[in-house]
Amino acid sequence: MARRAVVTGASTGIGEATVRLLRARDWEVVAVARRRERLEALAAETGCDPFAADLTDAVQVAALAEHVGAAGPLHALVNNAGGARGLASVQEGSADDWRWMFEANVIATQQVTAALLPALRDGAEEAGSGDVVTVTSIAARTPYAGGAGYNAAKAAEAALVAVLRIELAGEPLRVVEVAPGLVRTEEFSLNRFGGDRSRADAVYADVPDPLTADDVAEAIVHAVELPPHVNLDLVVVKPVAQGDGSKTAKGALRVRR
Repeated sequence: MARRAVVTGASTGIGEATVRLLRARDWEVVAVARRRERLEALAAETGCDPFAADLTDAVQVAALAEHVGAAGPLHALVNNAGGARGLASVQEGSADDWRWMFEANVIATQQVTAALLPALRDGAEEAGSGDVVTVTSIAARTPYAGGAGYNAAKAAEAALVAVLRIELAGEPLRVVEVAPGLVRTEEFSLNRFGGDRSRADAVYADVPDPLTADDVAEAIVHAVELPPHVNLDLVVVKPVAQGDGSKTAKGALRVRR
């Protein structure tokens, strides 16, 4: 039986790495993102099924659900699309930035999950279990200065996940939250700082071994390939150098005596 997954935010970073790893494990994958050209390049390399969509748009989400449902049951959904904008205080924060973060991280996750639950239920009947994996952030639980908008959006997304787990109790559907810490990817910090490369690079400067997208993809795929009765409710993945969202060691790690 071929296992099928949908991965959102698949054009870069954690989403792209997850598509690659699932395909390497013989999953069929629908890779979803806004940028069609990047998805088509990924499809040419991996054999995934590319689907371009803005997941804040209900009409485009409905089209995704129709596309997925037409091909049969779905066994896993990886809600990875989202992001951060700005590093401003509450007083100086941009309402437009906050609105975008709530749309991208919360509304999109709700819309996609709701639209694909019928196909996931079909997959759970076929295979004995199905998975809804949502990538949040340690920012959902650890506030830090300048992070209020992203903290609030990710906290709301984490609450959505927790409520979904309660709502689906009694069905063979696992609800998993993967909460990464500092991950060095191609675009996350660059997008947060409006394309300012120097500010983006400064986030990772002199940090020993920040996580990579591949590290987080390993956690996601591990969760969906566990035996059906095992649910990883919350997986927090951080580099060893990171204490929490506001404390990250710089320079080489060394034993203190």
